[in-house]
Amino acid sequence: MNTQSISAATMSNTSRMLRWANLAFMLYLLLLAVAMVGTGFKWSVGEEAKVLFEFASHPVAGLMIGLVATALIQSSSTVTSIIVGLVAGGLPVETAIPMVMGANIGTTVTNTLVSLGHARCKTEFRRAFACATVHDFFNLLAVAIFLPLEMMFGIFQKLSAWLVSPLLNAGDMSIKGFDFIKPITKPVIGAIKEPLSNFGSMTGGLLMIALGIVILVIAITLMGKLMKSLMVGRARDILKSAIGRGPLHGIASGTVVTVLVQSSSTTTSLMVPLVGTGVLKVRDVYPFTLGANIGTCVTALLAATAVSGEYAIFALQIALVHLCFNIIATLVIFGTPFLRELPLKGAEWIAEMANRNKGVVAGYLSFVFIILPGSVLALTV
Repeated sequence: MNTQSISAATMSNTSRMLRWANLAFMLYLLLLAVAMVGTGFKWSVGEEAKVLFEFASHPVAGLMIGLVATALIQSSSTVTSIIVGLVAGGLPVETAIPMVMGANIGTTVTNTLVSLGHARCKTEFRRAFACATVHDFFNLLAVAIFLPLEMMFGIFQKLSAWLVSPLLNAGDMSIKGFDFIKPITKPVIGAIKEPLSNFGSMTGGLLMIALGIVILVIAITLMGKLMKSLMVGRARDILKSAIGRGPLHGIASGTVVTVLVQSSSTTTSLMVPLVGTGVLKVRDVYPFTLGANIGTCVTALLAATAVSGEYAIFALQIALVHLCFNIIATLVIFGTPFLRELPLKGAEWIAEMANRNKGVVAGYLSFVFIILPGSVLALTV
């Protein structure tokens, strides 16, 4: 019996070590993929990066592109990491900021779909749908407040520029002092670039971007699964300990759990069944969703460490924009009693409508994630 127990424990430890090794490899792939996107972008368009993204030059169009991309991929971490790579390749920060804001809205589709699992019971469905959409309404409100302010005053661009200014003042545009990633990614990128160069700079660069995005999606997806298998018990313990301890504790816990499982969709989706079955109230999990918004910023900040070259500082800047946007939105909206209640009221209203007619769910998803973005893009392109 003892021999069997020792053998099982050894196998368990070996399996855990293998998962940690796989996680480290996926992290390397994430950094490599971001570097590939940036390299491919610079290679394909060079100094004409702005021309390629003229269709996104209007802030509202950029917002919709970020929204649709995230709704399709279902990972704001992936989309913001791609944006970091594009900025590293020369995409202007001011063009990328609305895309980052749009990514926040697009990530909320998953928990809305999870709520449909409670559709058979009207009471459960109303609670679950309200829980799912409170995240939507908060992010929509945040964008409605801060996108116009950004368009008028450039607050996040200026704030993030101030945060990275010590590196600029040091004359270190490439962040060489922190550049421990380039030596391990450059040889691989060079090996990939060599055969692709046969297609010409434009086609070869676009192929490298596409390959980088595919690797990025795979790496973040597998990282999420590995983190969940390694940390899910700890994450669950954090959730349990946070219940009933107040909103600040809820925000902090939502942030930590999202960092642990590497997915805001997972964090918010975990809450939906708990609210649907009546274990928690929408008001209880509201702070968790705000913490999830903040926790998901870690991936983009990590991705920025993969960047080198003249635009490296701007890649770090756009990652900081994402973090600043979510922190300031939480402080302003959740810190103002009137604004704090709006997402809750909006979620309860749409949940009541959906409870009366399930067609409202399809209409809501179609309008927010298909009709509205499509119409805006058609008018602004």
